Amino acid sequence: MISPQYVTETVTRALLEDVGTGDLTASLIDSSALASATIMTREAGILCGMAFASEAFRQTDPACQLDWRLADGDSLSAGDELCRIQGPARALLTAERTALNFIQLLSGTATTASLYAARVAHTGVKLLDTRKTLPGLRLAQKYAVACGGCHNHRIGLFDAFLIKENHIAAAGSISAAISTARRAATGKLIEVEVETAEELHQALEAGADRIMLDNFSLEQLCEAVKAARGRAELEASGNVTDETLVSIAETGVDLISIGALTKHVRALDLSMRLD
Repeated sequence: MISPQYVTETVTRALLEDVGTGDLTASLIDSSALASATIMTREAGILCGMAFASEAFRQTDPACQLDWRLADGDSLSAGDELCRIQGPARALLTAERTALNFIQLLSGTATTASLYAARVAHTGVKLLDTRKTLPGLRLAQKYAVACGGCHNHRIGLFDAFLIKENHIAAAGSISAAISTARRAATGKLIEVEVETAEELHQALEAGADRIMLDNFSLEQLCEAVKAARGRAELEASGNVTDETLVSIAETGVDLISIGALTKHVRALDLSMRLD
């Protein structure tokens, strides 16, 4: 999912908005001065974002050398040393904030995903992210979700159908919308959002690949699982909270989509210290 080109382009934009025409404060340091530094974590979590951090230092000065002690997806404990960096002192200080921003955000995303995944590990459900991501960082955050043990929904509007109420109204019916989708893009996943048992029945009869059960009660979810009998994947969506997650997973649905995986993320507390 994460290509070198995407990493390079994303980091370039991030450095441009931070460094602009030049780092005024770093210019106070002798250009020939060398330094070494350590990136540490102050709290437990899941590491993610190494490629972005490495690229931030590389673009600032190719002479920077990084020695990572852990890998994306690894568990962290407070006080762990993540990386050792050597290079020009100016470059280390200029790239510091951009590099840390990427690791903190993506590690925070991966950590959130891991906590959710652990809570439903006793079930067969897969937890999905959504399109509720930071603009410009969708692929990065979805990569972090996967590092944390959850799964990706569609990347955008282009790689799968998600037929909702307004699409159904415009098409005339659930069946008509699905038929049109089949003709329009063979091989693409067709998902239909339903709000009632009757709409669920219509989506099943029309051959939807996946059906999103919007704000169904626990009782309705159980009934939907019985009605579907494996004919389509069932995705629970809406009203998914810390209090309801496990109960929803235990109804037997295949998937649960959770916007909070990427929308309500708190950055992991990391720091870089010069020796």
